[in-house]
Formats: sequence, structure tokens, C-alpha cells
Amino acid sequence: MTQLAIVQTAPVFLNKQKTIDLAVSKVEEAAKNGANLVVFTECFIAGYPTWIWRVRPGGDWGLSEELHKRLLDNAVNIDSNDLTPLYDVARKHQLTIVCGIEERDNQLSRTTLYNTVITIGPDGTLLNKHRKLMPTNPERMVWGFGDASGLKVVETEAGRIGSLICWENFMPLARYALYSQGVEIYIAPTYDSGENWLGTMQHIAREGCCWVVGCGNLMKGSDIPNDFPEKENLYPDENEWVNPGDSVVIAPGGEIVAGPMNKESGILYHELDLEKVSTAKRALDVAGHYSRPDIFQLHVNTEAQSPCVFENKRSA
Repeated sequence: MTQLAIVQTAPVFLNKQKTIDLAVSKVEEAAKNGANLVVFTECFIAGYPTWIWRVRPGGDWGLSEELHKRLLDNAVNIDSNDLTPLYDVARKHQLTIVCGIEERDNQLSRTTLYNTVITIGPDGTLLNKHRKLMPTNPERMVWGFGDASGLKVVETEAGRIGSLICWENFMPLARYALYSQGVEIYIAPTYDSGENWLGTMQHIAREGCCWVVGCGNLMKGSDIPNDFPEKENLYPDENEWVNPGDSVVIAPGGEIVAGPMNKESGILYHELDLEKVSTAKRALDVAGHYSRPDIFQLHVNTEAQSPCVFENKRSA
């Protein structure tokens, strides 16, 4: 059995170090309650750039640049020791962590941001890093495009885990790539919420015959720091629910078995019976006996993409 814990709480918005400290404390709390899989939402470290839905893209250049700089300054460099506290707490409690981060590229231009979800194993190592393939609408003014090098299902002690971020879950071929790798626990960190989104999560559980874990962003106006530029115009109501969360657990076949947790901060727990995945696929296995490879085939390019290739060619 897998004891799942979905952490639904607001980050310390645009403060990387304090949000990482908060994440560690939530992992400690979940571990005390027996969790061996702890899930955080989209861009939990250090917050989803929610202002992009209120500031017209390209319309207020000065404000957009000021906010983007804060995002850059608080983004995670995976090649640094930024995430060491999360690695350490995963190793301490021998559990798996899935967490959304704001990632800053440290290989090429060193200024491009990515919407990334990471999977940390119980030995405290990074098992996978998946960058969102297609940023949605105004998100394209913030994030670069990911590739399929992280479009993986990874084997963990908690089960076979795969993840797609927010509206990536509307991409049928991306879903199929996970189904084809035998995903048992399908994790969807998201800024979305509401009945339509929950319906999508249920559809995926029916289609993929897997456990679906929806982890939603939670934020009130009061979670926006007081020094946030133009807060009085963009977030004038401290009691406004900017995002209500709606974290949820859905069993293979589509039944909601925990949540949705709406407008509430806390940890949503549920025990996952992985045997239900194989049982559910008796009648429908879209990447197995229900597929038609003689008619349809999906080809996925898993090579890491780069705009620049350096070659050292020696003359004969």
C-alpha cells in the first residue's frame, strides 16, 4: 500500500528559501502520519506567477519586468544546493516527494525559466525532472518550452509515478506516453480548479485505469506579500480566493475517493491500493490489449533539446 499525502497550502510567495523551509516542515508532518509519498502543487517553490492572468501580457512592461525579476531571483537552480533540504528530508524519512518548482536554466542562457515538476526518491536523489511541454496562454511570456527528456514514469517504492502539469493533461499524446510506460500513480499539479477540471481528472483515471492525484494551488489575497508591486490594484481584497485548491484523489475507473479539498489549507491523505490498477485494465488497457499498433503508433523524441551544440572536431 502507498500512503499518499497531498500538501495543499500557500507558499511563502516569491520567497524561495522560506518556501523550501515550509515544504520541509510539511514533509515532516506527513511523515509523522505515515506518508511515503508527499505531493506538492504546480510551482510550489516559490509560487505560481498568478499575476499573468491580471496584467495584460506586454501591456505594462515596467511592472512585468519587476515581477519577472522577482521570479528569476527566487527560482530554483537544480545544479546548485537549493534543493538539499528536500533531498535530506526525503532520505531522513525514506519517502518519495513530487514537487512543482520554478526552475532557472543553468546550462545555456542561464535566464530562461521553466515550469518544472521534480521527483525525489527515498534515498534523497533526484529521480526525474519534467519541464512543462507547452506553457498555456500568457504563461508563454514567462516560461520556456520543455522537452520529452523528462516525460518519464519512474519506479519508486511508492509505485510507478508519472506527472503532467496543469493543461498538459489536456494533451492526449502526452497522457498516452505515460500510459505506455505503465503509470500507476498519475500526478497532476495544477493551477486549475473547479468542476470541469475535476471531470478531466476523472476521465484520465477512467482512460488510463490508474490512480490520479490532483494537487491544486491554494492562495488568498492575504498570501500576496505587502511589498508586491501594485497589490492594491491587482489584489485589493485580502479575503479573495485567488485559487481555491481542489486537491483530489481519484481511483482507477474514475471514482473520487478523497477531496476535493476546497478553500482549505492542510494535507489530504489517502491509502492507494496499486493492485486496483492492474484489475481495472482487465476491460480497458489503452496502451496494451486495447491498442491497435497496426493502425496507430506514437513516437516520442526523448532527447534533450538544445539550441546550440558544441563539437570538438580534430583536423585529420
